[in-house]
Formats: sequence, C-alpha cells, structure tokens
Amino acid sequence: MKIGLVCPYDYAVPGGVQDHVRHLGTRFQQLGHDVRIIAPSSSDGVQTAGNLYTVGAVASVPANGSIARISVSIRLAKRVKHILQVECFDVVHIHEPLVPMLPITVLRLSEALTIGTFHAYSDSNYGYRWGKPLLKRYVKRLAGCITVSEVAQQFVEHYFPGHYTVIPNGINTREFLGDIAPLPQFADGKLNILFFGRIEKRKGLRYLLRAFPLVKSAFPNARLIIAGEGAERPAYQRWVGRQGFSDVVFTGGVPAEDRARYFASADVFCAPNIGGESFGLVLLEAMASGKPVIASAIPGYQSVIRDGVDGVLVPPKQSEALASAICRLLGDPDRQRRLGTAGRLKALQYDWDFVADRVLAYYRSVAQARQEEVKRLVASPAEVLDALRNRSPAGEENA
Repeated sequence: MKIGLVCPYDYAVPGGVQDHVRHLGTRFQQLGHDVRIIAPSSSDGVQTAGNLYTVGAVASVPANGSIARISVSIRLAKRVKHILQVECFDVVHIHEPLVPMLPITVLRLSEALTIGTFHAYSDSNYGYRWGKPLLKRYVKRLAGCITVSEVAQQFVEHYFPGHYTVIPNGINTREFLGDIAPLPQFADGKLNILFFGRIEKRKGLRYLLRAFPLVKSAFPNARLIIAGEGAERPAYQRWVGRQGFSDVVFTGGVPAEDRARYFASADVFCAPNIGGESFGLVLLEAMASGKPVIASAIPGYQSVIRDGVDGVLVPPKQSEALASAICRLLGDPDRQRRLGTAGRLKALQYDWDFVADRVLAYYRSVAQARQEEVKRLVASPAEVLDALRNRSPAGEENA
C-alpha cells in the first residue's frame, strides 16, 4: 500500500505523537509499504529521511496544560492538494485529525481512504465544545477512527459520538532490552530516582520535588535525576537552589541515542503527572528497561499499569504518598525485581511489530467495509440519491 501519515506537531521537536508517526512509518516500510510523512516543521534538517513533506510554519499554542507546536497557517491548501495529487495514496492516516491547520486541511482535501487517530485526553476541550458544529462535518469524512486508549476514546466520544477502535501506542522494545550500560556519571552506587519528560505543570514535577526531601531523610544516598526540557525548568532550578536540596540533577534535553542509558541508570522511575495523559508511553519505556515504575493514578496511566502487579500507582498531587511509595520500593530490592520483570513482560505486548500489524489490519477492514457499502449503494439507486442529498453544502469541499 501507499500510505500517507499526517503528523499535527512540529516534526523537528521530540514528542509522543511525532515518535508514534515516525515509528509507525518505519515499521510500515520494513513490511514493504510505501510511506510518506506530512508534517509541519521548524527545521529543514528533519528532511534527511527522504520520505517527509514539511508543510507549514510552526507556532507555539497553549493546549491541555502544555504547549502544542502546530501550523496555524490558513494557506496550506495548495501545497496539500499538490502532495495528494502527486502521491495518490491508498490510505491517508491523520493523527489528531481535528488539530489546526494541517490535519484539518488534509482531511478536507483527501479523497483516499482516510483514517484518523485521536491521541489526546483532557477533562474538557473548549475547541471541541465550541467548534463542534463545524468539526463534526470533518469527522464524518473519516472512514475509520482509532483512539490510543479507552480514556482517549471516552474523551472524543463525548463530543463526537461514533465507532472508535482502540489501538494503543507502541514502543520499540529493542532499544531498551539487552545489556545497556548506565551513564558513568550516575554509576556511583547512589540510588537513582528518574523523572523523564517535558518540564511543565501537568507533568507534576513539583510534587516529586516536594517528596524528595522525605525520601532523602530515609535514604541519604538517594539522587533525583530530572531529564528533559521545558519552559518551567529554570524556575524549578531556582526553587531547588533556594531550598538547598542536594543530589537533584537537571540534565536538560536527552539525545534519542542516550534515552535507554538513562533508564538503565535508574533504580526507580517516577511519573508524578497530574492529568492530561491519554496513555503512558514513557511508562512503557521504563518498563521495557526492566525498571520498577511509580506513577500517578490518573486515567491514562491506569490503562497501562496494574497497581502492585507491574507497577505502583499513587494518588496525584500528594507528595507524602509519593515519598512513601518511593521509600517502600527503594527499601525492597526483591519487589523492585518483581515489578521490573512484570513490567518488561507487559511492555513487550506493545512492541511496534504488534501495534503496526493491528493498524494495517484496521486499514484493510475499513477498506473492505467501504467496498461492501459501495456495492450496496450501487444496488440501491434511491440510497445513492439520499447520500448525495446529505452531503455538505456545495462548494464546501473547495473552500
């Protein structure tokens, strides 16, 4: 098949959806499919793969407690139309199909079998709420809808009822398996607690920082490693300095090739997020590394971790409960090993080999259903007339 994958976010910047699109495309190509990726980008340097169309300049927009780097240009139609005409995709798979402006533009112009994957979860969405009268027209253009988790499905169904199929995010487990050397600066016998992610409010780092002195009093050789970038990092660094905390290390951004080594350096991985997560991709990476995971009991994480079986869940925003869970785990090496082994087995179920196969099977099932519907309509001319009457107003498709 010839497949077009559409990413809504800046492809030059690391992120969960960008990684999802990248890995999905790689696996499809390994299986012999012809893949093109269409995405906005803040840098031409990402075009090295040769299968990427960069479309639209990037702007930073507040969204769901984070910052979304998307294209907000309203002049994308000509470029998108040219790509679709030249490539003649069998399938166009749009990730976050209702995000401005690139996904919506592709959705409006695509004449191929068009699939949408909804990644997001939030308590509410003002864009969906107020834009529903217009956006539901675009949702109807999707031949099939995927969500990455049940909580993501419940979120989007609240605004746009319909049939959704859950196919989770995947991970490349091979990156985290095997004999991976820890980073030398952290291989000094201290007990390493790892936080990995963007440093922003919804990631809950403040609660982990408040918990750390309690952990430090019980385990004087504990160290907190904070790996990641974010707009709030300088403020957290200043706060840590004022508090006089020792053994708190801010590493900054982590190159992709070092990601597995950070997990290998950890004794415990901690994700104190407070909400807004539809899935737990970073949890699976830690689990694939064989590390015990402590995470907030938020809906997106509860879909990945079974408390006490392959990880530990604690109430969000409660630093004392978080510190207690960390201390219990640090003081019980046997439990660390049990949770690490169970977590690794769980993570293997999410390998891209399995996830990509499920996505391809979904493409085929939707294509077959469409063919059967076309045959039925051809056999019933009256239904064809009804379908034409129910189409959007004339001229909307070319607006």
